[in-house]
Amino acid sequence: MNITLSSVIIDAADLEPESAFWHRLLGGSLTRTPTHHFVQAPGLPVLVIQSAPGHVAPDWPDGNSQQMHLDFAVDDLSTADRTATEAGAGRLHPTDDAGPAPRKGSRVYSSPAGHPFCLRSA
Repeated sequence: MNITLSSVIIDAADLEPESAFWHRLLGGSLTRTPTHHFVQAPGLPVLVIQSAPGHVAPDWPDGNSQQMHLDFAVDDLSTADRTATEAGAGRLHPTDDAGPAPRKGSRVYSSPAGHPFCLRSA
């Protein structure tokens, strides 16, 4: 039996900033319906941003569980950091490694709706 991850569903109270963020970060195409936005980026499962009017962002790492997070391998961590923050990502604790010097390791961010994700050196 083969199992393939075809999509990842991300809840957001406001579809537009969340889907625009992921589209800007990952590239590909963005398709909108009234209740779902679909980001299709090469080599990745479809990211489906789902309307969830009552969505409350996780308060992580200092509070509630992060619920889930996504890890992305990148070939240039400094450029990926700049792209993510310019697209609207917030840096999460610790933030002291987010300068241009480090070339290895990982950095933790949150999307506009508060979903944690990591950028890691490939």
